Amino acid sequence: MVAMLMPRYKAHGRAFAHITEFHPALTALRRELHAHPELGFEEHFTAARVVESLKVCGVDEVHTGLGKTGVVAVIHGRQRSSGRMLGLRADMDALPMSEQNDFAWRSTRAGLMHGCGHDGHVAMLIGAARYLAETRHFDGTAVLIFQPGEEGFAGAKAMIEDGLFERFPVQSIYAMHNWPQMRPGTVGINPGPMMASADRITIDITGKGGHGAHPYATVDPVLVAAHIITAVQSIVSRNVRAIDSAVISLCAMQAGDPGAFSVIPGTARLVGTVRTFSAEVQAMVEKRLHEVCSGVALGLGATAHLSYERIYPATINTRAEARFATEVAQKLVGHDHVDRQMDPSMGAEDFAFMLQVKPGAYLRLGQGGEGGCFLHNSRYDFNDEVLPLGAALHAGLVEQGLPLPEAA
Repeated sequence: MVAMLMPRYKAHGRAFAHITEFHPALTALRRELHAHPELGFEEHFTAARVVESLKVCGVDEVHTGLGKTGVVAVIHGRQRSSGRMLGLRADMDALPMSEQNDFAWRSTRAGLMHGCGHDGHVAMLIGAARYLAETRHFDGTAVLIFQPGEEGFAGAKAMIEDGLFERFPVQSIYAMHNWPQMRPGTVGINPGPMMASADRITIDITGKGGHGAHPYATVDPVLVAAHIITAVQSIVSRNVRAIDSAVISLCAMQAGDPGAFSVIPGTARLVGTVRTFSAEVQAMVEKRLHEVCSGVALGLGATAHLSYERIYPATINTRAEARFATEVAQKLVGHDHVDRQMDPSMGAEDFAFMLQVKPGAYLRLGQGGEGGCFLHNSRYDFNDEVLPLGAALHAGLVEQGLPLPEAA
């Protein structure tokens, strides 16, 4: 049995009160998922538990296999005269990292961990499913999307390519992510960029190897790499407007053999990432990277080839949907507990692919730093205290986005 956690925050409305009644069940599910983490497109146990839970909740339809391991639930409202559909999304996958916690529900799988709280996201959407199926206080259809492969696998894109929005043509879609830097009982949103694009850059440098005692007879790619590392940092400071944002980080370098201390290698490789919020800045940074890398290498007698991969687009909320989600959050936790101009994060989120197809909004749910840890930390854990709040926020988006006629 899981003891009921009494929230240390205030929330309002019948959805929150109703969901709080089955808070222990949501906590038990969340901890079970935490103990059994799975990587992207391998979420077979997680998907099976989602399906089982949805059937117990009494949803109208359960669909599996979208985007390999994705699950979609359909719940019809008390009425369907509006003909409208609204989507809610939760991510399911874990991370390839080792957990260093010692509580009873820690990971049972070596090298895998729910270090980002997707276990909590799943439990919150299950909580919303149970409430919506039991009450059906809305006019239209709620589509609940349990997405695989958010952590670098572009699972949202896979579901879309698998016909997600053709089969479930929602008019708008919403998602949320826990945020340890915010207090429990708070919600953050921005009517624009929420997360940056994530691009991978690989720079292959070709020089001429030789003996470290005779560098004049070589073209040293390590030296060229060092100059490129320094030079590319000028792109943001001298090409990106101060009112815009961009990050270029070269995070890995590979060259030579540590055991061959006197051998200058013939090649070197740099790997890193670019983060931006707009397509214009993204294109400019890519162009300047090509120019700077080639120019620096040429000036030192070498060549450099840049491979630029656009992995995740920026997560951009549409204004009308962000405004609506803000109103829903304010009714739930109060005006003073909603940050309506939250600073965007340079992290990335593949919910961006869904927002490229459908209008919608991405929110942050405060959970307070359990153990003082941020996301992707080996001692991170989701704060079960906020499960009813997140579930009620999901439910509020449906009930207020698909309102029943006043006479109903």
